[in-house]
Amino acid sequence: MKATRNLFSTLFLVISIVPIYSQYQNSCSIALTGDAIITRKLSVYNEPAFLKMIKVLRDADAAFTNLEMLLHNYESYPMHQSGGTYMRADPQMADELVWAGFDMVSLANNHTGDYGVGGMRSTIKHASRAGLLHAGAGESLAEAREARFLETANGRIALISCSSTFPDHSRAGKTRGDIPPRPGLSPLRHSRTYTITQPQMNQLVELGKSLNIYSDDFSPESRIRLLGDTFILGDTPGIQTKCNEEDLNEISSVVNNANTLADITIVTIHAHERKGDITIPADFVVEFAHQMIDAGADMVVGHGPHVLRGIEMYKGKPIFYSLGDFMFQNETLLRLPYENYERYDLTSDQHVGDFNARRYKNDSVGFPSRPMVWEGVIAMPVWENGKFTSIELHPLSLGFGQPRQVRGRPMMADEKLGRKIIKDLTDLSEPFGTKVVWKDGVGVVRLE
Repeated sequence: MKATRNLFSTLFLVISIVPIYSQYQNSCSIALTGDAIITRKLSVYNEPAFLKMIKVLRDADAAFTNLEMLLHNYESYPMHQSGGTYMRADPQMADELVWAGFDMVSLANNHTGDYGVGGMRSTIKHASRAGLLHAGAGESLAEAREARFLETANGRIALISCSSTFPDHSRAGKTRGDIPPRPGLSPLRHSRTYTITQPQMNQLVELGKSLNIYSDDFSPESRIRLLGDTFILGDTPGIQTKCNEEDLNEISSVVNNANTLADITIVTIHAHERKGDITIPADFVVEFAHQMIDAGADMVVGHGPHVLRGIEMYKGKPIFYSLGDFMFQNETLLRLPYENYERYDLTSDQHVGDFNARRYKNDSVGFPSRPMVWEGVIAMPVWENGKFTSIELHPLSLGFGQPRQVRGRPMMADEKLGRKIIKDLTDLSEPFGTKVVWKDGVGVVRLE
């Protein structure tokens, strides 16, 4: 009798576990977006195209964005150097992102250190309070590097984030135990080598001689270092970039470990660096993305250039070199520090609106004049039993040409703009051998 009861108990346990395990290994979708420069509430709007976008984010098992914003109440002073505009928003904006459906954010970008360690710590505090999983910044390099894990009903997701674009004071540091480590972001440093022709080399040699600024490894016949950069002799001018090996190896080891602890591992990188045209990632970014997949990442998500870049399927796994902007509200900051005004010779009786007008020459130059800045996509990869089955690309409009107080908030693009955005992505992805097609209002990545 006891043996019978034990048998029934065992069968009941197995029957109970199997559906849970099957569900856990079944379908999982993740909504991926680019940069979120948020200064204004989302939850007050109700246009159909906006709510349709919100539904896409909420319906996914998880949603990610790069939080390119600091959340604080000006408790900290601005640093002498920023990532461009000094970013700051009301801490409640973290709750707005949660309302929209986001679960995960990267904190590693060129604005992480705009308001020093205090601004970074405040952002971490408010993101955590709102329930946003975050990666890419911390009290030490080890903490900034580490993977963070999101539990969902359909799988455990690891998030690892870094930035290649940053003021040097933002970079987190190590410790030998005798001095506290430097808080900051997880960096991916890189080197640049310039190839120049013989006439250009001759000119550079003469310049170095006249200014007496050659480095010790001066070798005028084929290679010189000048003002911190390396120049080598070649037939065609060009720029080669390469990842810092120490950074690449450290991040790879984190990815390798995370891959053993999660069902899906995501690596994100904030990279402004280009190869010629802004839509083309620098060589080291491609090198980094490939290495991350080799180390065990299931996908790499790029952000930072404020435009779309191509998609590559590398060893059957997607690399989104840039998903463009998700929110771009850098013109409606409450305050700006002295340094921003000084740069444009603005006086103490001029304010944020005057800064915008001077910086962008009344919208005739810079971000407001570039349609591609105000376009993006939500990428939606779907797994079935651990394998990619589809990747959809939902085109977004951020309101190009609208007034400053309106533009920057995303919603689903109409069919005309949507087709244009997906056509752009099709063209940008072609050099990587990736095919993107328009189908039923979205872009679809061909996986075969």
